[in-house]
Amino acid sequence: MASSYLDMEDDIAALATPQGQGALAVVRVCGPGSVVRMARAFSRPEALQAAPGHTAVVGHVLGADGAAVDEAVLLVFKGPASYTGQDGVDLSCHGGPASATRVLAALEIVGFRPALPGEFTFRAFAGGKLDLARAEAVGELVAARTVAAQADALARLSGGLSREIESIKTELVRLAAACALRLDYGDDEAHEGFDEELPALSNCRKDCSDLAATFAVGRLLQDGASIAAAGRTNAGKSSLFNRLLREERAIVSEFHGTTRDYVEAALDLDGIPVRLLDTAGVRQTDDPVEAEGMRRSRLVASGADLVLYVVDAIVGLFPEDESFLAAHPGALRVWNKIDSPRAFPAPEGWLAVSAETGAGEPWLIAAIKAALLGHAGPTVSGASPSAGPAGVRISSARQKAALIKAASALGDAESAIKSRESLDMVAVDLSAALSALGEISGETTPEDILDSLFSNFCVGK
Repeated sequence: MASSYLDMEDDIAALATPQGQGALAVVRVCGPGSVVRMARAFSRPEALQAAPGHTAVVGHVLGADGAAVDEAVLLVFKGPASYTGQDGVDLSCHGGPASATRVLAALEIVGFRPALPGEFTFRAFAGGKLDLARAEAVGELVAARTVAAQADALARLSGGLSREIESIKTELVRLAAACALRLDYGDDEAHEGFDEELPALSNCRKDCSDLAATFAVGRLLQDGASIAAAGRTNAGKSSLFNRLLREERAIVSEFHGTTRDYVEAALDLDGIPVRLLDTAGVRQTDDPVEAEGMRRSRLVASGADLVLYVVDAIVGLFPEDESFLAAHPGALRVWNKIDSPRAFPAPEGWLAVSAETGAGEPWLIAAIKAALLGHAGPTVSGASPSAGPAGVRISSARQKAALIKAASALGDAESAIKSRESLDMVAVDLSAALSALGEISGETTPEDILDSLFSNFCVGK
């Protein structure tokens, strides 16, 4: 029978470090009987079972024949003072595929089952060690590709979002209680005095809406964006590509058609993870290989989050440029080679730069960031855009949907109060808002959503 996240009594094991060669590999086990079970595959069973929590024991992991599989340091955790809330052991053995594979095989022999993706964090959530918002942040922290993304996820893991949600819920519980008290009065008196709660209700709705609006930035920091440099041949796309990367990644040549396929590289653009693409230049050609490269480049540009359309300032605009820009109205228009004395002045709406000298680069980067952030809101100093009411952001579509649902219910409650509808309707709306916010913390989240969320975690976390 297939294992389930709800099989909480199972003792589970998984490799917690990446596969491959390294100085150390960490194998993690947990479960109510994990320490006793681990002792059956350890050279010093009595020392391991007697070890207090947060202490280490050195010995050998043993195979089925009692022979040593590897030397290891076992760090013991005793529930509830552990990550999962259950007993567990973090086993540090020698790095490399062979050592980790043999250790995991030895653990399976004594009864550990392989952990499901994210099962350790699921147990931490189920055991009340983390709410769902903080549990999601664990996965985001592991996946973060830039310092800004890591800091953003760490703020959520540290409880910033959870505290803000709890603050809104506390106020809504107070409002729900006040509403229930008013419902004990007669219909004519129910609304008397409750109208004074409209500002508090409005503030809660605004806080939910403001938090929902941070999703675009939070998701951008986590998922990143793709940016394609496009334009005619010899416009300087590859030079600009190299300039932004700070390395000679793409071949630069005075000959037309040097780039025959797109080239891509990862870039940390002031905290935003970017997939930067240098595409083949557009021109009339009889070369089938170059023509295929241009076809692929058009596909890449169409699928990119942002296009930098580069024009050679020495030769100016051609009909092909106007045609491309008409098809991609959101493209950033880059007027390159302004360092040349023969360069034409940049037309209105174009960013004047020199990929050769770096002139105009700060304005280009600022324009790229503004375009990527779009309607996500204003920015503060550095790369980090403004956050929600308590300085936190969300990055989960699930959280955004719940906040929008809560804000909508609170808006309905406001309308009901203003139009003097029955407070029964207000009570229903407040309950709906509380239920929606409970989805973020995990209090009212369906089991299938939990399974989907944790199944996207890496094994061993």
